[in-house]
Parts: sequence; C-alpha cells; structure tokens
Amino acid sequence: MNATGYFTHKDCWKHEMGPGHPECPERLDAIEDRLLVSGVGDALARREAPLAALGDIELAHDRMLAAALRGLSDTLADDIKAGGPPYVQIDPDTLLNVHTWNAALRAAGAVLAATDSVIAGEMENAFCAVRPPGHHAEHNKAMGFCFFNNIAIAAKYALERHGLKRVAIVDFDVHHGNGTEDIIRGDERILMVSFFQHPLFPFSGAEAHDGNMVNLPVPAYTKGMEVRELIEMMWMPRLEAFQPEMIFISAGFDAHREDELGQMGLTEQDYAWITMRVKDVAKRHAKGRIVSALEGGYNLSALGRSVEAHIRVLADL
Repeated sequence: MNATGYFTHKDCWKHEMGPGHPECPERLDAIEDRLLVSGVGDALARREAPLAALGDIELAHDRMLAAALRGLSDTLADDIKAGGPPYVQIDPDTLLNVHTWNAALRAAGAVLAATDSVIAGEMENAFCAVRPPGHHAEHNKAMGFCFFNNIAIAAKYALERHGLKRVAIVDFDVHHGNGTEDIIRGDERILMVSFFQHPLFPFSGAEAHDGNMVNLPVPAYTKGMEVRELIEMMWMPRLEAFQPEMIFISAGFDAHREDELGQMGLTEQDYAWITMRVKDVAKRHAKGRIVSALEGGYNLSALGRSVEAHIRVLADL
C-alpha cells in the first residue's frame, strides 16, 4: 500500500470572489492541467470530497460562525433573486457567493475523508486540491480568503474521532497561519511548525507564542536555501522530539519566487525538499501518514509546478 490519495470536488470550482481576484477557480485548473501533462495524476487514487458534517466543523470553530455563514448564504440567494448583488463581503479581500457554503463544506470534507482513508490504511498519504483555503480562518472568524480552517479541523478530528494522541501541523504558506494558531493555541496534543514572510498579511506570528508552536518569521526576499537551514535547525528537532502520529500540511505555494502575493524566493525544488523532510518524520513516527491541503499559491504556472513537485514526493514518483 503506497497509494497517494487526491481529494477534490467540482463544488470547489464554483466558489469565486469576483473578476481579477487572485484566489480563483483557475488555480484548481492549473493543478489539474499540470498533473495531466506530467502524468502524475495517473498515479493517484482520486476521490470525491464529501460535505463535512457541522459537528466536525465545530471541533475547531464556534457553531455561531457556521450559522452566520449559512445564514449569509441563504440571504444572498434570496437577494440575488430580487436583483441584488452576487456577493457578500466578509472582509476587504474575502467574499461569499451562493456556492461558497457548499465549497467550504467540500474543502473541509476532503481533508476529513483523507484523514479517514489514511488512518484506515487505504492510502499512505493524500493531497486535497480544494478551495476555499483555510489557515486564516479563526475559531470564530472567517477572513483572508478563508471560511473554515480545513487543516485545523482535520487535526482536531484525528485526535477526537480517531483517538490519536499527537499530531503535527506543517504550514509553509508565505502568510502566517493565524487561524490555525488561534484554534490550536495551548493544545499540547498538536505541534505546529511554520515559516512565513514578515511583515506581511495578517501581520501576526512574530510575537511570543505558545509552547506548541514553532513560528519562523523571515524577511522578504528570503530564498530557499535559507529556509532549508531554518527548517533543519528549528523544525526538525521539535518534530523529532514530538513524535507525531500523523502530520497535516497547510500547503501554500505563494512563497514561490514567481508569486506576487509574497516576496520570497522559493522554487518547486524547495517544496520537494520540504516535503521530503516532512515525509522522513512521518515515516519514522507516523506510519507515513500525511494529509496535505492546498492553501495559497496564486501564480498559476508556479502553483501547478509546485504542487506537482509536492505530490511527486508524496507518491514516490
């Protein structure tokens, strides 16, 4: 059993936030196209994402957040019938359309289904090609393109529903995963390791943090070799000491040198290296169990190439 799962759903394409918005459905097209032309897609166990149950969403979020988003979605549908605008604005960068609610449930559902499959031994690891992304969504707040925190939900789910004792979250998005930190703060069953450009949205993460987090803020124009050195020095000893039983990856690819939403200098080879180091830890301590979910990555060509590099390592291709 060496199968790598690939979880997605057509509903994830239907959520969109207006013309010119960087977090767009074409991001998933870029990934699918790259996996097709490279042949990598042929090696994956493709699965359709279910809708997440609200009870599982509430492992990480206040139930009032889910109720508010559902209410906004229903009201928007009524307003559109009456000739109203096609979006509800959540924050300056985050909008909800009539398909966002289902897309968000599919995104979380993908990561939960992947968790079930990996823990059951049906596949060694999985990548979830989903949107909206999740790592900025806090316990009681949607923000920063994110509605539900897919990876934080899955981490809590592995602990609460499957009885794991220790799980790790690896976040290599160019932006700090403030939502994930908000949700898991102080939970000693979860170790979160991350690097991110600072200062940059959401302008957090550089201050003193809880003992279950390893935050590595780095300046603009930091290149891949510098990040690799920091990972070896700061992430790896903590991950090895923690001995996670499963690893979840917030896989944002916007620290790529071609991505204009950040100013870092990583390449697809750096993402492959990071994935290999995470996989090494998973092999030693977690039976190889990894679930990775798409976060950022907005240059379509760089995104496709980086996801391909990431999945090649996961799938031993």
